[in-house]
Amino acid sequence: MGSKSSHPQVFPGDIVEYPRNKYFSHFAVYYGERDGVPYVAHLTCRDSDAKLPLFGRALRSEVKLDPLDMLGKKYKVSNMLDDSFSARDFHTVVKQAIDDMMGREVTFDILFHNSEHQATLFRYGVKRSEQIDKIYQHIMPAWKKLFLNKQL
Repeated sequence: MGSKSSHPQVFPGDIVEYPRNKYFSHFAVYYGERDGVPYVAHLTCRDSDAKLPLFGRALRSEVKLDPLDMLGKKYKVSNMLDDSFSARDFHTVVKQAIDDMMGREVTFDILFHNSEHQATLFRYGVKRSEQIDKIYQHIMPAWKKLFLNKQL
């Protein structure tokens, strides 16, 4: 019997999910190793000087490379759209897209351009956020009722 690894095996281009709380996770794309250290690329507003948390936005966010474990000790591979979309080739498409985004200002928006949107855009070429879709399933019935009652 071999020892069981506490972390999943990741390959360049895999989406890595870091659970944050009951509802949200942070997402990144595994980039590979540099000097023996595994790195991920992710959309972050960590160093943004213009955070607008009330509106779920942060201006001047950016895609950064950070060590895999720096974003959290608990993570999993979450290639959630593999059944619906083909993963793009890491070395010819994804890596180039990540490298092109590095250092460019991006607006982080919790509903329309969050870390999950960015990760799926890199891996599949489409922006999707399953966590936002799940929240909409709960919010929309309440909004519809308010709208029908002309309260919204």
